[in-house]
Amino acid sequence: MGVNSSAASAPTRVPPAVDGIQINFCKNPACVNYGVAPSPTVQRGKAGGTPDAYVVSSSGAGVPVLECRSCHEFPPIKSNAGVAEERDRLLSSLAGRPPDCCPDLSCPNHAVPVIATAGHYQGFGVTRAGSRRYRCKVCGKTFAVGKSTTGHKQPHKNRTVFALLMNKSPFRRICEVADIDPKTLYGKIEFLHRQCLAFAAGRERRLLQGMPIRRLHMATDRQDYLINWTRRDDRRNVALQAVGTADNDTGYVFGLHLNYDPALDADIVEKAAVAAGDYQLRPPFRRYARCWLKADYAVRTRLPAAQSRPTKADLQRAIATTYAEAGQREDVEVSEAPDASQRLPGQGVQVHAEYTLYGHFFFLRRLFGGAEKLRFCLDQDSGMRAACLTAFQPEITARRADAFYVRIAKELSVNQKRAELASSRARFEAAKQAHPGLAEGELQLVLIKAAIAQMAALGKWQDRWLTHPLPDMSEPQKAVCYLTDYGDYDADHVARLYQKASLHAIDRFFMQLRRRLSVLERPLSTASRSGRKWYGYSAYSPLTIVRMLDIFRVFYNYCATGKDGKTPAMRLGLAKGVVALEDIIYF
Repeated sequence: MGVNSSAASAPTRVPPAVDGIQINFCKNPACVNYGVAPSPTVQRGKAGGTPDAYVVSSSGAGVPVLECRSCHEFPPIKSNAGVAEERDRLLSSLAGRPPDCCPDLSCPNHAVPVIATAGHYQGFGVTRAGSRRYRCKVCGKTFAVGKSTTGHKQPHKNRTVFALLMNKSPFRRICEVADIDPKTLYGKIEFLHRQCLAFAAGRERRLLQGMPIRRLHMATDRQDYLINWTRRDDRRNVALQAVGTADNDTGYVFGLHLNYDPALDADIVEKAAVAAGDYQLRPPFRRYARCWLKADYAVRTRLPAAQSRPTKADLQRAIATTYAEAGQREDVEVSEAPDASQRLPGQGVQVHAEYTLYGHFFFLRRLFGGAEKLRFCLDQDSGMRAACLTAFQPEITARRADAFYVRIAKELSVNQKRAELASSRARFEAAKQAHPGLAEGELQLVLIKAAIAQMAALGKWQDRWLTHPLPDMSEPQKAVCYLTDYGDYDADHVARLYQKASLHAIDRFFMQLRRRLSVLERPLSTASRSGRKWYGYSAYSPLTIVRMLDIFRVFYNYCATGKDGKTPAMRLGLAKGVVALEDIIYF
């Protein structure tokens, strides 16, 4: 049959799929349209035909949305190309360095690594700097393979700098202790960042290759960072967000990603966007949909200020308020609200935070191909929920993955936390006396099942939230919402899922990150009348934040031990022992 010319010329309703990614569908797991993509073109003149599952319309602010004909949810439309670009940017960290081989592009040995294959090269001495030389047996070209520290004038100071960076030393103090100048310090940070990425890529490629994992219980949250201004005539901060996911059982942090792309040039992107007509297109259909453009950033709104939530009643109100705020936004998945005290980075490009969220979860999906079961615990964030339920839609539908909201009262004082813990222990002791024949684990399930029977429906979507009956000092007040409840698990299974729901692993990582990195600590700040802030130890470049986050993630996973004497990588099976700093430096 020939192609219908009217259909071929019909306008595109939603952005086309890119590299297998089509994120525009109903995000309600209980809906028959969950994972069902809309028709790409407007269907006209087909009387009696099957109607599409969605109606494409705009929100009150003009944001294009899908209206699901089944459950009447309104998921906003996004750029699949933007999500694919962001995912590929995050995956690039796992590529590692290209192997050393014959530098002649026309030589057959150009694709043959020196180390991996014997018989293609012969040793040819060493250079004056100590690098090994090789000669290609095919073309006869000679070349040198340097050490990781080739070109360093003071390589013996790399370990000292690495250790000081990971132990809260301000940059000026590191320069004093190591007797180096700031330029040398930043050069060594760049070197350590390169080595950490190469080391981690060598281990984490096992995950990409389908490393078998029986079950993962992940926690995902975000952390905000402010970068100091560098010009007196423009004293606005750059505000960025990092999203991280850690395994609650092993503590391993699988990904930590900032909504910032240092590889792009803002001026070049701006000119290219203007040339492509992006400002005349709705955001999902733009060439540079994932990037903040200058004119868009100039249109600012401010979210209502968060209120302190010191009691259980306030925690439930906070949950309901978060739902209400999300429902009032132009785009329910967008939580960024830049104000007049903030600006775009001077170098690199700031990425829309929701695209980094999508990229993060599609990145995780690539890592978890060998996992049998996946459980995600998410901070209450509509953008995070949408990204997780989209990237892992096949696994959720196949019942290999589940997702939960977890909300805790982070603002409680130590005394309030202790009071909450005392109340929890009293309830547990009372239940123990009422059920003397039950073991501790069985008794915990009894309490959780009782709490399930009393769950409250909150927010516009009437999500059912459980008030956790067994809080601890790290999560003194906790409420949990099961986002992917299909009703196909028995009562004990569901109770165990609620029991394990936690944000502990990622919250602990973020806490350690603040405590160990001086540039990301929450220091005393000097604030101006207009809301601008200057932090004494904070970085002046987003690129420094990117490098320090990556370095610390590798240090935390492979070098930092817990009370059991093991690192997260050892518990996960990516390392046999504690990795020494030298093993990363000279990788």
